[in-house]
Amino acid sequence: MYPSGKYGSRGPALIPRMKTKYRIYYIVLFSVVLLGLIATGMFQFWPHSIESSTDFTHDKRTVHDVPLVRLPTSSPIPERGDLSCRMHTCFDVYKCGYNPKNRIKVYIYPLQRFVDELGVPISSTGLSREYNDLLSAISDSDFYTDDVNRACIFIPSLDVLNQNSLRIRETAQALAMLPRWDKGMNHLLFNMLPGGPPDYNTALDVPRDRALLAGGGFSTWTYRQGYDVSIPVYSPLSADVELPEKQPGPRRYFVLSSQTAIHREYRAELERLKEENGEAMLLLDKCSDLSEVAASARKRCNKGQVYDYPQILQESSFCVVLRGARLGQATLSDVLQAGCVPVIIADSYILPFSEVLDWKRASVVIPEEKLSDMYIILKSIPHSQIEEMQRQARWFWEAYFSSMKAIGLTTLQIINDRIYPYAARTYEQWNNPPVVRWTSVNNPLFLPLIPPRAPGFTAVVLTFDRVESLFRVITEISKVPSLAKLLVVWNNQIKSPPKESLWPKVGVPLKVVRTKENKLSNRFFPFDEIETEAVLAIDDDIIMLTSDELQFGYEVWREFPDRLVGYPGRLHLWDHELGKWKYESEWTNEVSMVLTGAAFYHKYFNYLYTYKMPGDIKNWVDAHMNCEDIAMNFLVTNITGKAPIKVTPRKKFKCPECTAIDGLSLDQTHMVERSECINKFASEFGTMPLKAVEHRADPVLYKDDFPEKLKSFPNIGSL
Repeated sequence: MYPSGKYGSRGPALIPRMKTKYRIYYIVLFSVVLLGLIATGMFQFWPHSIESSTDFTHDKRTVHDVPLVRLPTSSPIPERGDLSCRMHTCFDVYKCGYNPKNRIKVYIYPLQRFVDELGVPISSTGLSREYNDLLSAISDSDFYTDDVNRACIFIPSLDVLNQNSLRIRETAQALAMLPRWDKGMNHLLFNMLPGGPPDYNTALDVPRDRALLAGGGFSTWTYRQGYDVSIPVYSPLSADVELPEKQPGPRRYFVLSSQTAIHREYRAELERLKEENGEAMLLLDKCSDLSEVAASARKRCNKGQVYDYPQILQESSFCVVLRGARLGQATLSDVLQAGCVPVIIADSYILPFSEVLDWKRASVVIPEEKLSDMYIILKSIPHSQIEEMQRQARWFWEAYFSSMKAIGLTTLQIINDRIYPYAARTYEQWNNPPVVRWTSVNNPLFLPLIPPRAPGFTAVVLTFDRVESLFRVITEISKVPSLAKLLVVWNNQIKSPPKESLWPKVGVPLKVVRTKENKLSNRFFPFDEIETEAVLAIDDDIIMLTSDELQFGYEVWREFPDRLVGYPGRLHLWDHELGKWKYESEWTNEVSMVLTGAAFYHKYFNYLYTYKMPGDIKNWVDAHMNCEDIAMNFLVTNITGKAPIKVTPRKKFKCPECTAIDGLSLDQTHMVERSECINKFASEFGTMPLKAVEHRADPVLYKDDFPEKLKSFPNIGSL
């Protein structure tokens, strides 16, 4: 046999035939794969929407072709709103659950038209433009979900903004028919015009079980604190009229009243004030002598002279907002838009979003019985404060009042903060404009970081010649576990510091720095020897603080490194009789300053105090040998926008060994000078940055009947 010969005769003829046989198969297979890839790519990138069938979009929310729901006369009616409802009793937070974004999910019911058995609609207006805008904004927001099973809040598409357009009983029946109603649990209703004649209730009259109510015009009698949300009455002029922002400052009129339908007694009192104060006050009314077209909502008149509204509001520093038949007035929104400071005269009125907004910064609230004193009260407010309030009023409108979108999303954010309090917006985020308007450097300590425990703090002791007291202070401070270094600022140029052998023996480095001049500002100089971020400024006579007090103060500072953390607190107050600020050292619950005779702060503020202090404040302090602590409080609060933190119950520094000569605080002129300092500094800063708060940080269990050895800080001193 010749295998090679057999292979040679058949092989060459066989191989080409195999290629031809399978060539079509491979081509077809490759073509199928290629077409599959192309089809997949087109499916991925071709415009389409898989979930569009369930989306609740603006285009689908129309009054055409929506389901018609007929309400039987015997349909159940919800109970009236439960005034005892709170978030922990009438709201199921477990529906919200945990999610990484800490954001509630809101479901909006599909649009339906409700009619009674005779086919008469339950609302005379149907879906208003305002409510449509509100639902559109929510459906376009991150709060929205089209999955009813994921929802935490349920919003009916039934428009109840204006109670005047509703049939009360039938509207309540429609609410009870909602699939997830469950006695109103986790349902949110929006209403801006509650009540009706003759009594005009301050909350929606529609029975609503346990539903939350975002209402415009709440009173203290109907508002369920921490459950309902007080919202503004939207002004249609916000969308129709564009008012450019006007720079704060003096304006043509001091006080202006523009409301047309106010009680005759209030109008008589305003007319009396007008007579007393002349051209400084403008009192407007409706234009009754004009044609119907001209006498619209956008015109106001006074003695035959016609004014454009709301443009005229920009010509006044203060604008009166009086209660009408309802507590909530759309005028408030117009006034804020104009940058005019609202003077709100409506007893028991719950101001819009007052749960989070600090209205003291943007308005003046006067009791109705004090209407006759309104002009005197307003005249007592400093010009610089009026300008700040004008600026804040305009920003409130831009952020929270300017549109139905702003109102709706603000409402949801407030509820969101209740459900996820650990991720809630801070006071500063709610009340400070995004761009800080203070004329100073920006806060560098914006990162939410806690400084490490290891480096500890540097104690800077300012002294002159009280050697015995100084040594006692050094001895006490050396007992604090987190002390890293002691820096003694020797402020006496005549007398030399004690010899090295006489100083107390401590377990940390001790450095003595001699100054060239006796200045109080030397205590805040950015010495190179300060290597830690934390600085403890302490006087040479503060011998009463315990090591536990100091250690606890340092621990608190580590959590709030951009604030002053101190012990005795002080307060600034406005003296209406004298028309200026005054310094208060009485034992009150409010504090706006902490004494830097013993206070922790970030070393960066030493640099700012020395090189960036506004005006001649630093020189003024050195010349008067007083108020360096007030200046530091002004500086820190002005830059950060945050109040200081008082720790432990101590309210005063007691120094039994000190004489009247040694103790500056015992000087009879001390309080007068301190008040002068506050007014001087407020003038230099161009504003009053100090913030009064009622807050104190204490160690856990410090007053409990608990074994001392189990407490972290058993000895935190006394008052």
